[in-house]
Amino acid sequence: MSLSFLKHPPTKIVCVGLNYHCHAKELGMNTPHHPILFMKPLTSLIGPEEKIIYPKMSKRVDYEAELAVIIKDKIKNIQKSEVMKHIEGFTCLNDVTARDLQKLDQQWTRAKSFDTFCPIGPKIVKNINPNKLKIQSFLNNKLKQDSKTSNFIFKVEELISFISKVMTLNPGDIIATGTPKGIGPMKKGDKIEIKIEGIGTLRNYVK
Repeated sequence: MSLSFLKHPPTKIVCVGLNYHCHAKELGMNTPHHPILFMKPLTSLIGPEEKIIYPKMSKRVDYEAELAVIIKDKIKNIQKSEVMKHIEGFTCLNDVTARDLQKLDQQWTRAKSFDTFCPIGPKIVKNINPNKLKIQSFLNNKLKQDSKTSNFIFKVEELISFISKVMTLNPGDIIATGTPKGIGPMKKGDKIEIKIEGIGTLRNYVK
């Protein structure tokens, strides 16, 4: 399956780190005072049922279940109250991360940017409350992450407003809203599934 469900080709993928209270506690980190932003390249995008390629330079590659927001139109400097009318919809995203390289580099670009490290799908869904959704990951059918977006540190409206004050967001741009506790490694041959209430299941395989 391709990325044909995306109405507009994105110009960027903006990701939010440490946005669940449970994940911050899991890592022993303080709750951030403002959203922590990083980006993944468009070359990392793949669709449902496609393969995540395990890079030769990494020895630990992790899954991270995330809710993704798809932007509907060009926005800049918008207020929280304006956000929802500028959202095309929501989907599942796996923020695949080379955890060993992330720790080695002390910053996130290399670890997050390998080709195939941003599976997304299976469809875009509107008319759901993004701040009250069950979010899970399953590795080889075994439940690994099990939380709710009500555990967000920064809700979707606050995230999009904040990001729009940093950069212009264009139609099709993807915002990844962070992952809950329970992250862990994948191995070659594994099946990884991200399931979000009201959206469906994003399934990929590690090669």
